Amino acid sequence: MPPRRLNHDAYRVGWICPLEVEQIAAMEMLDEEHEALPQKPADHNIYKLGSINNHNIVVAGLPQTGNCSAATVVTQMRMTFPNLRYGLLVGIGGGVPIKTDSGMIRLGHVVVSKPTGIHSGAVQYNHGKAKEGHFERTGAIAPPPPILLNAAQTLAVQRERLDLDPVWEDAQRTRKSRRTIRRFRFPGITNDHLYHPNYIHQQPGQSCDECACAPEQRIDRQIDEGDESFVVVHRGTIASGELVVKSAALRDRLAEQHGLLCFEMEAAGALTNFPCLVIRGISDYCDSHKNDQWHGYAAAAAAAYARQLFFHLPEEETQRDCNAQTNSAAFQLPINLSEIFEVTRFVAREEEMSRIQDILKGTIGRRTAILHGLGGIGKTQLAIAYFKRHRTDYSTAIWLNARDETILKQSFARIAERIMCHDPSMTYVSSAVESRDADRIVGAVKRWLDEPANDHWLLIYDNYDRPMLTSTNAIRSRQPDLSEEDHTDEAAKNDRDHADPKAFDLHQYLPETDHGAIIVTSRLSVKLGLSIQLGKLKDLGDSLEILASASRRDSIKRDPAAHDLASRLDGLPLALATAGAYLDQVSMTCTEYLQLYDQLWLKLHKEAPQLPSYDQTLYSTWGISYKHIEEQSPIAAMLLRQWAYFSNEDLWYELLKEGGVDGPRWLADMTNNKLQFHRIMRILCNHGLAEADLPTTVQQEESRGYSVHGCVHSWMIHVLNRECDEDMVQTAIRCVASHIPRQDQREFWVTERRLLAHADRCLEMMRGVALEYKAMMTLGSLGNLYANQGRLQDAEAMYQRALDGKEEAWGPDHISTLDIVNNLGNLYADQGRLQDAEAMYQRALDGYEKAWGPDHTSTLDTVNNLGNLYKAQGRLQDAEAMYQRALDGKEEAWGPDHISTLDIVNNLGNLYKAQGRLQDAEAMYQRALDGYETALGPTLIATYIPALTTLENFAILCVELGRVDEALLYYRRARNGFEAVWGRDSQRYARLSSRMNFVLSHHSHDRDRRDCKDISGGRATKRRKDI
Repeated sequence: MPPRRLNHDAYRVGWICPLEVEQIAAMEMLDEEHEALPQKPADHNIYKLGSINNHNIVVAGLPQTGNCSAATVVTQMRMTFPNLRYGLLVGIGGGVPIKTDSGMIRLGHVVVSKPTGIHSGAVQYNHGKAKEGHFERTGAIAPPPPILLNAAQTLAVQRERLDLDPVWEDAQRTRKSRRTIRRFRFPGITNDHLYHPNYIHQQPGQSCDECACAPEQRIDRQIDEGDESFVVVHRGTIASGELVVKSAALRDRLAEQHGLLCFEMEAAGALTNFPCLVIRGISDYCDSHKNDQWHGYAAAAAAAYARQLFFHLPEEETQRDCNAQTNSAAFQLPINLSEIFEVTRFVAREEEMSRIQDILKGTIGRRTAILHGLGGIGKTQLAIAYFKRHRTDYSTAIWLNARDETILKQSFARIAERIMCHDPSMTYVSSAVESRDADRIVGAVKRWLDEPANDHWLLIYDNYDRPMLTSTNAIRSRQPDLSEEDHTDEAAKNDRDHADPKAFDLHQYLPETDHGAIIVTSRLSVKLGLSIQLGKLKDLGDSLEILASASRRDSIKRDPAAHDLASRLDGLPLALATAGAYLDQVSMTCTEYLQLYDQLWLKLHKEAPQLPSYDQTLYSTWGISYKHIEEQSPIAAMLLRQWAYFSNEDLWYELLKEGGVDGPRWLADMTNNKLQFHRIMRILCNHGLAEADLPTTVQQEESRGYSVHGCVHSWMIHVLNRECDEDMVQTAIRCVASHIPRQDQREFWVTERRLLAHADRCLEMMRGVALEYKAMMTLGSLGNLYANQGRLQDAEAMYQRALDGKEEAWGPDHISTLDIVNNLGNLYADQGRLQDAEAMYQRALDGYEKAWGPDHTSTLDTVNNLGNLYKAQGRLQDAEAMYQRALDGKEEAWGPDHISTLDIVNNLGNLYKAQGRLQDAEAMYQRALDGYETALGPTLIATYIPALTTLENFAILCVELGRVDEALLYYRRARNGFEAVWGRDSQRYARLSSRMNFVLSHHSHDRDRRDCKDISGGRATKRRKDI
C-alpha cells in the first residue's frame, strides 16, 4: 500500500534528532510513514514524515551537531511546516553519574528536561558575562510547553502502575534481524563502566578494553537486573553547549553549580523560538572514556520514550484543526464578484445557459464546465449571468483571475483573507496568510474547499488563456469561418514551437475533492471538464439588441442599414457594443458608420493582411472610436496609448497623479484635479472602451478605478503602440514606484494590492529598456512592494537592478547604495538565506560606519537588523550584544523615550522571551508601550505600527503567563489599530482575529463565552522591528 500524502499544514509536532543513529531510531517508532512533500528553495533540511497514534510528525535531522545548526534547521522547518506547535529534541547525551529520585544515572537510562528551581529544564552553560571575580551565566532557555510536561507526568504515573514497561517494549522495535539494526540492542549492564573522575583514558581512538584501562579504576556500583527490562527515566536540568564535554572534572563542577543531569549540544539552538522537550538517552559519562558501544541502545531508549508521549497527548491539542468536521454554516462565505468587469448590455445566450446548467446541476461529484471561445465573445459575462440566475444553489461563489499564474495566486490570497475574516477559527488559513508564502496560501484555500462540509461552492477560473499545452490537452478556439482540420494540428504545433513563458497548468490550482462546481473560461478548449464553445451570435435579433441598447436608439432595430451593420460586425458582442457606444456619442446614421468602418477595415487589411478577420472587425470599430476621441480630446487619446503600459484593470486618479509631477505635460494637465481626470475617463467610457469599476467591499480613501477589456488592452498595445515607447515605460514606472506607500500610511495594504498588477506590467515592459536616471532610482521602491507582498524573487530582481544602477551612478559605498544593500539583507533573511543576509548586513554596517560613524542612527538600524538575524540563528548572546549596542546608541542620540529607541526595546523584549526571561521581557514591552504613549499621545499610538506590534507581542507573552484577560485586551487594541490603518482585509487584522479566537476557544473554561461575539472577523525598508 503506497504511503499517505498529507499537506504541510497537517503536521503539528517536530521530532529533531541530529545523528544518523538517532534518525533511524525515530523512524522505527512511527506507526506509519507518509509521502514526502515539496520544500522551499531556502529549506535544505531532509525530512521524514509519519504519524504515531494519529499525531502527524515531522522528523528532521541536523547536518552537524551544535546549537547554531539546530537553530537553522528549526527556522527552515517551521517555514515549510507552519502549523508545528512544539517539538521533541530526541537523541543521545552524556550523563552525570549522580543519584536522583529514580536512582543512579547509568548508561541506557533516559534524561528528560523538566523545570527545576531557577532553571527552565535546559541551561546554556557556556554563555555568560565575565564579572569581577566570577562568571555570570546568561544562557537561559525557554521551558518545555505545559502540554508536553503534562504528558511526561502522565506517562510516569502510568509506568509505575504497569507490570510491563511500554518504553522498554518500544525500545525493542529496533531489534531486527538486519545487520544494520543490531547496534540498537541492549549492550548489557556488565558493559556499563564508570571510572574515577581523575583517571584519564589511556589511548584515544581505542576502547577501554583495547587500551587496557585499569579495571581497578572503575567505581563499583550496585547492579539492578531489573534495568534490563525497564528503562529508567530521570527528569531535571539538561545542559546545552557548543563543546563536547570529555572531562569528568569539568562535568562534575558544572553539574554541581547548576544541578545538571545530562549534557548535550543542540537544545539551546532549537529552543530559541520553538517550545521543545529535550529527551536524551545516556550513552556515556562525559569523560575521556567515551565510546560508541551504547549509542544505538541509548538512541532507541530515547526514541521509545518520545513515542510513548504521543499516547498521552490529547488528540484535540495536535489535530483539532486538521480533523475537525466543521459545520457547513462556517462555509457560507459572503459572495463578492465586485472585481469582475461586468457589462450592462449582456444578451443572454439561452442555449449555452441551459448547457451550463445541465453540466453543473446536482450535488454528486465535482462538475466542471469549460466556456471557450474567442476573446470578447462573452465568456465571462455568460459565467456571471449563470451565477446570478442560480445563486441560491451555492453557498458561495469565488471568482479567480487566471490570466496568469501570478495574478491567480493573488486571487487566492484575497480569498484566503476573506476566509480569515469570516471564520478566524480556520487556523490553517491564517497560518498560511501570515507566512506570505503564495503556494501555502493556495494550498490552504484548496484545503478549505476540500472540507467535507463545504460542498456547495461555485468556482469561476476566468481568462485561463495561457495553459501549459501538450498535443492532447488543448486546442485553440478556431475562427468561426475556418474548418477544424485546417487549423487544429497547425495551431498545436505552433504552440509547441513558440512556448509561452507564462503558460501554467491549472490542475494544481483546482481543489482535489470530489464535490463542488467549477466554470473555466478560456480562449482554448482545455481538457479540464465538459466543453461549451461560444461562437458568434447566431440570431441577428440579438446583435440588433446590443446595438440598440448601446446606442440608446430603440428605432435602430427597424433600420435596414442597422441590419447591414449588425451583419458586417458578424455577431461579435464586443464589436457591436463599441459601435453602439460610438453611435450614442455622435449624430451619425448607421449608413455613415458603415462607410467609416469599410475605410478602416481596408486600411487594416493592407497594413496587416495576416490579421484574422475577427481582430480586423474589432480593431476597425475601435479605430473609428479612437479617431473621434482624438478629435474630441487629444489628452484622452494619449491616455489610451499610455494605458498600454499599465495593467488593463483598476487605473485610478492618485496613481496617475504621481507621474504627472515629472511626467509629460498632457498627464499633468489630466491629473490637475479629479474633475478633469474623471471627465477624460468619461469620454472613454462613453465610447465603450472603458468602464468605471464597481465599489468594492474594501474601504479605500483613494478614488475608484477604471478598467478596459483585455481585448481592448491588446489593441492598445499592438495597434496604438506598434513600437515600444520608452518614454511611456518610464512614465508608468514613475507613477507606480512613486505611489508605493510606507507601512505606517493608512490603507497601506489596500494600496499595495492595487499597485501590484501595474508593477507587474512595468516589470514586463522594462526588460530591454535602458531606464533613465529617475526611473532607475525608483526600483528600490518596487523591490519593497514585491517584498511586502511575498514576491521575494521579483523583489530580489528589483533590488539587484537598483543596486547595480546605484553602484554605477554613485559607487558601492554611497548611502543610497547601502540602503539597497540593507534591504537585500532583509530579503535574504525572509528567504531563510541567513548567511547571505549576514553578508549584506555586514556590508551595510561597514559602509554606514565609514560614512556616518558607529553611532549614527542609520548605522544603528543595521545593527538592530543584525540582532534580529542572530536571534533567528539561535545566537542569542550575539543578538543581545547587537540589540544592546543599538539601544545604547539610540538612547544617546534620541533619548530613552524616542520612538526609534523604543523599537529596539521591543526587540529586546522578544529576545528575553526567547531566553525564557519572561519578567525581563514584560518589563521591556511595558517600557516600550509607556514610551510610545508618552511620545505619541493616546490618539496617534492607536495607529502607530511599531506600537501595535508591541501590543501583539505583549499579548502573546500574557497568554504564556496565563493572563488571558490581559492578553485579549492587548490583542483587541492591536487589532483595532490595524483595522484603522490597513482595513479588515489586511493580513495583520485577520491574524489577530485568528489568535483571539484561538485564545478564547482554548480558555473558554476561564471566560464567559459571550466574549466570542466580538470576533468577526512591517516591513520597514531600513529598521526592522522583530515580531
